[in-house]
Amino acid sequence: MTALPTTSIAEALNRDCVCQTLDAQRLQQQWQSDPALLSVNESILTLRPNLFSATSVFISLAQRQQMQALISAVEQVVALPSYRDAAFADAPAIARLVNPTRGVFLGYDFHLSPQGVQLIEINTNAGGALLNTFLARAQTACCQDMAWASAANHQLAHLERDFFAMFMQEWQSQRGSLPLQRIAIIDDAPDQQYLQPEFLLFQQLFQSFGVDALVIDARELTWHDGKLWANEQVIDLVYNRLTDFYLEDSAHHALRSAYEAKAIVLTPHPQAHALYANKHNLVRLSDAQTLSSLGIAKDIQQTLLGAIPATESVTLEQADDLWARRRQLFFKPANGYGSKATYRGDKVTHRVWQDIIQGDYVAQQLVPPSARRLQADGVEAELKMDIRAYAYAGKIQLLAARLYIGQTTNFRTTGGGFAPVFLMPN
Repeated sequence: MTALPTTSIAEALNRDCVCQTLDAQRLQQQWQSDPALLSVNESILTLRPNLFSATSVFISLAQRQQMQALISAVEQVVALPSYRDAAFADAPAIARLVNPTRGVFLGYDFHLSPQGVQLIEINTNAGGALLNTFLARAQTACCQDMAWASAANHQLAHLERDFFAMFMQEWQSQRGSLPLQRIAIIDDAPDQQYLQPEFLLFQQLFQSFGVDALVIDARELTWHDGKLWANEQVIDLVYNRLTDFYLEDSAHHALRSAYEAKAIVLTPHPQAHALYANKHNLVRLSDAQTLSSLGIAKDIQQTLLGAIPATESVTLEQADDLWARRRQLFFKPANGYGSKATYRGDKVTHRVWQDIIQGDYVAQQLVPPSARRLQADGVEAELKMDIRAYAYAGKIQLLAARLYIGQTTNFRTTGGGFAPVFLMPN
């Protein structure tokens, strides 16, 4: 992977431009245009003040191309039987059920470095795509010179259509020409989830395309008569936002039974998590010897090794060596999510270290996040940032940034939260 210029236009703008580009009135008008979304507007304004940043993030066209190249390379590897066998060996039996669907909204999370983009992790139920679509449409040029940048996101006009087509592709891959009648958007206690407004946005999106949709607690689903039921209504497709990736919780028995019986189309599903999001996959994808043994072509190896920080499994045998190198490492649970129980090595205490070496963890070479300088509440600040690429079938659908202060991404930072991404020529 070719290194980027020492200082790009995008890097200079992230460092020097503190303009605010969010048109809050335009954002609110999008919610207020549909009576069904009035509660979305209220819940974001009053309960989630740090969901959206008022500023934008800039990346170069070369950085986007690097992200796309990495995603394409991962897809080619995932398609190989040798890789799939290795990934399934780390997963429970439910992940090996034959499933032709890809799984919606893969999230590839990147840090930007002088050596190029670096993949931090892959998520299979990445939230925020629809929220970020609305956010990106509510931007205004901070100056005349930047007018072209905000106008360049012309593809935003068709994203809802593209998202719905993605769900239809998932449906048709299993059900062919049968009509899709009802979708359940599920999570545990969905009304208490931080991204709950997005559930309502998806409900409205599906209904706008003529498909009945409801948001329901996964624990309230029932399984009988060979069908999955929600509020005495038969469910055809489940948009899955659970973090019980392998449906192991007894509270999700109905959903698991329906999935195993192929009575529903579930997306994303356990197999997608095993193939993409289990962080042991990063160990395979960042190791040259493993890639060679899997029969990966040299050019694909080069792309993967150049964009994925070296990652290794944490074992008791390697504990002393990993502890000695901890300041250069970042520790993550193999099946973790949302930055929970993740630790920068230089912050790890002896007590936490015992949890790490006794748990199922990986250690990834530390890649410090780049920074976005901004102004919040009249005070200039420098926030960390990462870039999320929402992808399907190996292609990027949308880019969004997350701005934060702390060890990991969060929505507690004043001035932080989701931010739109603008492409610069370099």
